[in-house]
Amino acid sequence: MPLLNTVTTPYAEAFLQVAEARNEVDEVVDQAKAVLALWQESPELRNALASPVLEVDAKKAALTKLFEGQVTPSFLNLLKLLADRQRIGILDAVLERLLELYRQQNNIALATVTSATALSEQQQSDLRSKVQAVAGTDKLEINLLVDPALIGGFVVTVGSKVIDASLAGQVRRLGLALAKVS
Repeated sequence: MPLLNTVTTPYAEAFLQVAEARNEVDEVVDQAKAVLALWQESPELRNALASPVLEVDAKKAALTKLFEGQVTPSFLNLLKLLADRQRIGILDAVLERLLELYRQQNNIALATVTSATALSEQQQSDLRSKVQAVAGTDKLEINLLVDPALIGGFVVTVGSKVIDASLAGQVRRLGLALAKVS
């Protein structure tokens, strides 16, 4: 188990148990995804809350002001607990671990699809059925990313499986093949 998981797992497991006891798991998972996206998109928020200069009470007040009414009371309690224990800086790792545990408990595969351009609804639908076959499950969560460096095509990652159908990947493989010939 990676070192960060030894810190994040107890928080994630306890929070998931609280959510289960309150029948809030699906709601909490959706909120975790939203808070995680906000956390990753806002370095200012992340840096301010992780700063050792800001007092714990000020962090908790800021968290309350930002998230009260937006997340469940148990979620707000998790945020305050992390602030109390000087762990709010690893909020993203705690939430990612929470989502990972949720997927494990519900046998949901996570696929990351990185494409050169945004995929249309039809392309997403077609790709979803193909990725489900690779993952071997109907329960699938797909993260869509765009990386123009791929030039064209896409890369699909499901667990340890990687399918590289990108032009950049083809060029790289062609270069390696030419290097072996020389």
